[in-house]
Formats: sequence, structure tokens, C-alpha cells
Amino acid sequence: MADKKQTQILLINDMAGYGKVALSVMIPVLSHLRFETFNLPTALVSNTLDYGQFDILDTTEYMENTLLVWKKLMFSFDAICTGFIVSERQSSLVYEYCKEQQKSGTSIFVDPIMGDDGKRYNGVTNQVVTYMKRLCSIADVIVPNITEACFLSEYTVKHTYSEPEIEVIANRLHTLGAKSVVITSANINGRMFTVVKSSPKNSCILLPYEEIPVRFPGTGDIFMAIVVGHYLKLGQILESVQSTMRQLEKIIYANLHDTDKYKGIPIEQFLEEINDEKA
Repeated sequence: MADKKQTQILLINDMAGYGKVALSVMIPVLSHLRFETFNLPTALVSNTLDYGQFDILDTTEYMENTLLVWKKLMFSFDAICTGFIVSERQSSLVYEYCKEQQKSGTSIFVDPIMGDDGKRYNGVTNQVVTYMKRLCSIADVIVPNITEACFLSEYTVKHTYSEPEIEVIANRLHTLGAKSVVITSANINGRMFTVVKSSPKNSCILLPYEEIPVRFPGTGDIFMAIVVGHYLKLGQILESVQSTMRQLEKIIYANLHDTDKYKGIPIEQFLEEINDEKA
């Protein structure tokens, strides 16, 4: 009996030569969950940015040529997951491609990478926020952290938020066009939550967690990959996020005492923690 066709996922994100972030963590996670993964690098990065010195090669021209070839070859994907976008030109390219693929039923997942801890990343301008809003407008699921959610919703970035404020932010994200919203790292009345708003008509559901006092680059990419994988199998965003939070917490704890945290988490060694458990 022939095997059932694997779900095909295109990952549009950057690739670091040294360190486990973006494509180098998302590909193993989604392959482990038995998806067929493909990638379109938005940039080649020498190493994770945490080291302070790095080099970035913008691959926009390569992306344009690649998408022309793929169109001729009639390649298509069941899902597209976007991450780091280098420029407005690149954003337009990704937006148009996602929009075209969506007509054939492709699911679109957007991680609007722009900043964290209340600040924009270096090089992120108001223009970047504008084109990221456009990408979010066609997304089935968007997964910003609270800082990015504020940029997208034009809400004042703060240290802590009330529940009504979170509802306002999430509703504004739906107004952009996003069908389901997941907001990470939200400090609500002094406690940390992941926020899930599965549709415009549903209220926010707050999932509490204990903040682990450590920083690894790439944990957001791992979170995104696991959420996408579970969602494509379960079809339920809340259960997918709950499972992801449990599994990622175990992985972070297992790496708590790594000497060089700037490298990120060596995810291939912890794939057994990622499975299809039901919430």
C-alpha cells in the first residue's frame, strides 16, 4: 500500500553558519514531526547576532530567481512559514508568493521578527513594521512576541499589561487580517503568559508559565516550528501552543548549564522531547 503523501512545508527564514537559529532549528524539528521541509533563505548569516560581530548576505536576488524557477517547475506547498525578512523588496516578494500559493489552499504562518524586550532589532524601521503588517494580513496564524504585537497593533510598548489591554492588542492584530493570533512573552499584571486568540470572535486565553532565567537565541524559532507542526496535525491552535510550551520548557531546562549559550540549543539532540502528544 502506498504511503500517504507527506505534508510539504516551505520555510522562508535566514540561515546562520554558526549557531542554531532560524532554518537550522526549524528544519530538524519539522522533519522529526514527519513533514517534508523545503527552504528559501532570506539571508546567510555568519553566526548568531548575540556574539556582537557578524556578517549578513542579503539573498533577495537569489530568492527572486529561485521563485521564477519554482513557478516554471510548478512546485507548490501545503504550508509556508515566514520568519526574518531583510528588506521591503524581499517582503513584497514573499507577500506576493504567499498570496499566490494561498489561492491553492496553502496555509500561511508568520513570525513577524522585528524586536524584543521593548526594543526594535538593529535596522528595523517604521517601514519594516508597515511591510510586516501586510504579510500578517494574509496569515492563518501569526506568532509575535509582545513587543512585536505592540509594533503591529500600534500600541504603546510597556513592561506589563492588563488583560483588557491584551484583548485590545489581539483584536487589532485580527483587524490586520490574521485569522489566529499567538502572542508570546506577555507580562500581564506581573506574571508571564502566552496569549492565544484563535479567531476574531473568541476571547484571549492566557497560558501562564514560569520564566526561566536564561537566554538562548533561536528559542522563538523552535517554538514557531513546533506550533506549526502540531497545528498542521491537530488543527487546533490552543492545544498546539499548550503542547509546544510543555515540550520547549523541557528542552530549555535540559540546556540550562550550556557554557556558550550564544550558540543556541543543539536541537537535534533533543528531538525526542517533541512529539504528537495531545494537550
